[in-house]
Amino acid sequence: MDSNYIKIYTGSFIIAQLIVDKLDAVGVSAIVKDESESGRLAGFGSSIPGLQEIYVNEEELDAAVPIVESVTAELQP
Repeated sequence: MDSNYIKIYTGSFIIAQLIVDKLDAVGVSAIVKDESESGRLAGFGSSIPGLQEIYVNEEELDAAVPIVESVTAELQP
């Protein structure tokens, strides 16, 4: 992965998709990495199925972080 990309979230598929949708809405391009799916396709298991990582270009970090914080705060009990 390009070193200009920074991981901004690791968590469930559903929350990751919500974050990606909100990032897209403001023009931030995100890359979603799903280790368990990559491992499954390659024939390996995963200790935590469904865990996804979201990366954004460091130039878009200032726009992306408040969105991640907003989405995760909304989901706290």
